[in-house]
Amino acid sequence: MRRPPASFKPSVLRSISRRKFLSQTAGAAALTVASRSAAVFASDQTSASAERSPAVTLRVNTGQSVNTFDPDKSLCSSMDILSREGIEKVYTPEIVKVCLSAGYGAISYRLHTPETIDYWHWNSAGEWSDAERRQGYFIGNSEPAGLLRDSFGYSLPHRGCTHNGGTDRGYSRLTDGNPATFWKSNPYLTSHFTGEDDSLHPQWIIIDFGSPQNVNAVRIDWCEPSAREYEVQYWTGDDPMNWEEPAMDSTGQGGQLLPVGMQANGRWNLFPYGLVREGNGGLETRRLAEYPIPVRYLRVVMTQSSNKPGPHGSEDVRHRVGYAIYEVYAGLLENGVFTDAVKHAPDGNIQTATYCSSTDPWHTAEDLNPRGDQTGLDLFFTSGITNNLPAIIPVAVIYSIPEDAAAQMAYLRKRGYPIAWVEMDEEADGQYYMPEDYAALYVQFADAIHKVDPTVKLGGPVFQGINQDVSVWPDAQGRTSWFGRFYDYLKSHGHQSDLTFASFEIYPYDACATSWDDLFRCRELTQTCLRSFWQNGLPKNIPLMNSESNLSGSLSRYMSDIFSALWLADNVGSFFQEGGAIYIHSPIQPGSLEHGCQGWATWGNSIWNKEGRVTAYTAFYYASRLINLEWVRHGSGLHRLYPVHGTIQDSGGRDLITAYAVHRPDNEWALMLINKDRENAHAVEVAFEEGADGRTGYFAGPVRFVTYGSEQYVWHGETAQAHADPNDPPRVATVAAGKGAAITLPKASIAVIRGKVTGLSV
Repeated sequence: MRRPPASFKPSVLRSISRRKFLSQTAGAAALTVASRSAAVFASDQTSASAERSPAVTLRVNTGQSVNTFDPDKSLCSSMDILSREGIEKVYTPEIVKVCLSAGYGAISYRLHTPETIDYWHWNSAGEWSDAERRQGYFIGNSEPAGLLRDSFGYSLPHRGCTHNGGTDRGYSRLTDGNPATFWKSNPYLTSHFTGEDDSLHPQWIIIDFGSPQNVNAVRIDWCEPSAREYEVQYWTGDDPMNWEEPAMDSTGQGGQLLPVGMQANGRWNLFPYGLVREGNGGLETRRLAEYPIPVRYLRVVMTQSSNKPGPHGSEDVRHRVGYAIYEVYAGLLENGVFTDAVKHAPDGNIQTATYCSSTDPWHTAEDLNPRGDQTGLDLFFTSGITNNLPAIIPVAVIYSIPEDAAAQMAYLRKRGYPIAWVEMDEEADGQYYMPEDYAALYVQFADAIHKVDPTVKLGGPVFQGINQDVSVWPDAQGRTSWFGRFYDYLKSHGHQSDLTFASFEIYPYDACATSWDDLFRCRELTQTCLRSFWQNGLPKNIPLMNSESNLSGSLSRYMSDIFSALWLADNVGSFFQEGGAIYIHSPIQPGSLEHGCQGWATWGNSIWNKEGRVTAYTAFYYASRLINLEWVRHGSGLHRLYPVHGTIQDSGGRDLITAYAVHRPDNEWALMLINKDRENAHAVEVAFEEGADGRTGYFAGPVRFVTYGSEQYVWHGETAQAHADPNDPPRVATVAAGKGAAITLPKASIAVIRGKVTGLSV
């Protein structure tokens, strides 16, 4: 998904104790929570509408815990891509303090190179398979030496995608107009490495004309290895490269949440003369039909290779397997004259777009991407940003090789860095990978990694910004669930134990169409997403991880509006309520103001200037502090989440109040409540019902009551001078909350009520 822009970089920093830092959020008043007396607080928050409306009773069912989680491990943030300058400015003691002050536990290292179709050099020191020419397949050095402050992306010269799910930069070699460049498929998807017939992992290229074109012929300038057997097809139906959200059933619960998407809503059709069994390589022009057929998407599916060596020679088997094409053309063949409908240019904005099933990770030292900087692994672990907690780190898979992943794990093991989980790449769906192909690589990489460290916990497939399982073109059995087919492959190959968690990203809204009403969809979307994994085969004992999240994959004004605070609280609460295991809010580093849909905003918790000084804090920041420092208690262990019944509805039947209750290890109960009513405050009472024995408990005496909402924060995002005014921290009070006591929730706000409860056995 879209990443925050980078403008910052570091020096080696001392490790900062999370507890020490959170106890000394010194300096700025913005980092402290203001306290006010209960009387003043109550008078500020009571509105005429709340006085007139009777209080609704929220009932916590203490006899039915729906989830348990440890905030240190389960409420996390992430470090995203940074420029070299950005790395220097982020990894300073001052900025690390600001990042940690949002209160999150563990951190996830996000890998950006899949979105730029780059090979990740996690260690710039290493060995090339063709050492003399400094080209080929690269393996980073597994022996620690010095400090890895930076890592780099290297663009792949045999790229076949004009665009993918995350970038518009670069271009495909299939339609670049250069007869010397070529696309090549990933050799690790061939029988030599998978041990399976190549027909079980067919490789393909797709031409997207942008609009229907009359086509009756294709011309392919084959490189070696070429295809001996292949089919040429055209698509009928909705967009085959994208998907959409599932429709809800009449109950509003989503029913059987199978993937319902554009990729599954259509079919690939064989051209009348599109079946080729005797391909000879070279320049081939094939008539596909007697009469022109209107086609937008054309696909060439390759199932048997010549296994002949290509331009890189024959010494390495990886040069002899798979498929390669110099250039592809398609259009009309009339009276022996071929008219090409494809635009050829080394420019992704001009060339006819192409997509491919995979790309050979071969590259050279000259392919360094000047925009491909990533944080060095040593800097990441020694800067203090990890909170002295085990981190979640990635390995590159789709554009890498198993040997390099194994070397990376060996390096980290020798360094002794604590690792909680390892994500197997990012966004396989965004790279248009078939689930069986990704699974075949997953198995090879898992085997290589576990030879180095059998204890590493692996997971994926890191779906990009979804609200459901991803749909994919039907297989021979008609199955369209991406995750279901991926997991079936692991099971059929005896590797299901290598999936210790399933991960996905949450970017639920269209940045340009977001409105306040989207808040009311939050819990429904969370439910749809998580349940789809279980309904498509994921065992309940495998944790679900949201490994990256924000409002949208593109910048929206709502990311800095009070809307974002309410969404984050509701998204976190509903995620754990639905059975999620690890929630990661992104990103942790400060961001600059940018123009996005509906105005100016930033992605993160704080805003900084060109000098790298933090100038303001966003609604995300204060919502994060309420979640991490008020609702839960980090460093204390397992929290139990209980369902809360009761709400207030608007005239359309939508829930204005949502609530999430945790019983903390310090024996306090904490309710996080979200009032989505922009205009009115609402009064609530809280009761704790034990269930079968009929006991009812109440908060004992005064409780801590912290609120944050539109009375503390209003975003003005119309110009480049966007800012919040007011921009005050949450308000704290001590209020009565026992039996019969009503508590007023301010309009458009998050509130946390916390204290001891009497009358229960829990």
